[in-house]
Amino acid sequence: MAKTKLKKESSATTKIKELTGIKPSKVNKEHLGKMQEIVSNINKIYLELGRLSATNHSYLHELAGKQDKLTLLQEELKTEYGTDDINIQDGVINYPENGEVNKED
Repeated sequence: MAKTKLKKESSATTKIKELTGIKPSKVNKEHLGKMQEIVSNINKIYLELGRLSATNHSYLHELAGKQDKLTLLQEELKTEYGTDDINIQDGVINYPENGEVNKED
């Protein structure tokens, strides 16, 4: 019965505060806890997105380096074999249809 009485008093007190224009200075602990949890989760997501973005940036740089190495190797293959059209699976050289090769022996 005391709990019911407290709820009625709490409700009445709230109503009086509303009528007299008294505003609360803080949110209740339940609302504060929910807000802190949500903001914490948002911050964790931002942190993870930042980590993923940095990793992505790093991989893009690594990819550019690998592509540069492939370009240099293709130039070396053209010099050595006259073409850079090579089957990556078995190493077979695919010479141009006209048979012309720019190979200098």
